Amino acid sequence: MGMHFDTHQKMHTGQQLQLAPRIIQTMEIMQLPLPALEEKIAQELESNIALELEEPEQEDDIVQEIEEPNEFENDDDYADMPRQASSIDGRDPKLDAMSNIRARQESLSEQLLHQWGLADVDATTLNIGIILIGMIDTDGFLTCSMQELSEQVIKDTNNESSTDQIEKTILSLQKWLDPPGIAARSLQESLLIQVHAFAADDPESWNDVEVLIENHLDDLIANRLPKIATGSGIGLNRVKIAIERMHELTLSPGRLLATDRVLPVIPDAFIEYDDSKNKYVVGVSNGSLPPLRLSPTYINVANDANSDEATKQFIHRNINAARWIIEAVGQRRTTLGNIVQIVAQRQCDFLDQGDAFLRPLPMVEVSDILGIHVATVSRAVADKWVQTPRGIFPLRRFFSGGTGSNTDGDMSWEAVKTRLQNIIDGEDKNKPLSDDALAKKLREQGIEIARRTVVKYRQQLGIAAARLRREF
Repeated sequence: MGMHFDTHQKMHTGQQLQLAPRIIQTMEIMQLPLPALEEKIAQELESNIALELEEPEQEDDIVQEIEEPNEFENDDDYADMPRQASSIDGRDPKLDAMSNIRARQESLSEQLLHQWGLADVDATTLNIGIILIGMIDTDGFLTCSMQELSEQVIKDTNNESSTDQIEKTILSLQKWLDPPGIAARSLQESLLIQVHAFAADDPESWNDVEVLIENHLDDLIANRLPKIATGSGIGLNRVKIAIERMHELTLSPGRLLATDRVLPVIPDAFIEYDDSKNKYVVGVSNGSLPPLRLSPTYINVANDANSDEATKQFIHRNINAARWIIEAVGQRRTTLGNIVQIVAQRQCDFLDQGDAFLRPLPMVEVSDILGIHVATVSRAVADKWVQTPRGIFPLRRFFSGGTGSNTDGDMSWEAVKTRLQNIIDGEDKNKPLSDDALAKKLREQGIEIARRTVVKYRQQLGIAAARLRREF
């Protein structure tokens, strides 16, 4: 009995595993934004012999018009226009797609090591510098203690290095690495290095900035400007000018050499106003790739009775994998189109009038309308951008809960945040509004809101409390 159970279990697991890659692939493709999808497809084209790009028959096929879209069909008039250009001029679109795979951007430490390799320093300094670069954090700082730095240098070189030698190397790093401020041991040191770099061309206008950073940084962070004006003896006006200059400095020099891969923002879908139909129409973008198809050549080989069995099996595996990809891309397109169609209908007030008119649109409601799982909606919305007449927005922005407002009907939390931002933008900065006063102002606009909710939104918007917003 035990043996029989074991065999059955193995068979069952095997069946489950056959299903898994397909489901995972569909989920993954649903989640990818357009640039990443183009990359994924380019990689599949490279690795799968049975997957091809469909050549357009003739130039007339480039724009496929769809007459009158039904409620959840994509209006493709403009969505497909750019997509087939590459295959018209005689180039191979499959090669074009592969050449579009972007090179991986170098990490922060890789970029700094390249720079350090060009520095004019002795061998000992060079070697210690290589070790220290490995300890620089993503903001560009060396925050480890001198003891930790010494221990790491000893471990990597098997040589005792004096703290003087390490100190000398840190100063060399600060001198040779770009942007200025990298390899500083604190925010204060980083800002001063940046000031000295700027002051080389224009010493006069950076003197006050240097004094403030050197002696009054804590007060600056807490916005205690009158105290700084008195303490520094330079007066409120010069303090304000110096703070204005400080906006040219960066708090995270390391992040100027982006360490993450940053894909460009390319809209995955469009909402446009069609004058002739007097309504908003929706399209889903294919990017630079024409439609995919199964290779007719390899389908023939797979169906040919004379092909040997191993070849057939190999080609069948590739054909199945290619079919999954094509289906997953199609499903992504349909789902995304349907979701954006609902957004265009529900958020037409926003499209007409702007941020303060976003309506609540919970994902679960969209999943009910389309009869798909809420997780699928969430994946389809993730990392996607939509081109609208008001600009390009993350698709996620259109989805949120909301509040009952007795003047404008339901209003999304995003719209309430916009109203809050507008009130704060318009306040008298000599007497900024307290959170209670902000809640009262919103209630005057017909929005029922508690003070604690105002505090939460203010923090989410990155706006400081009233005492820190005060200008002197």
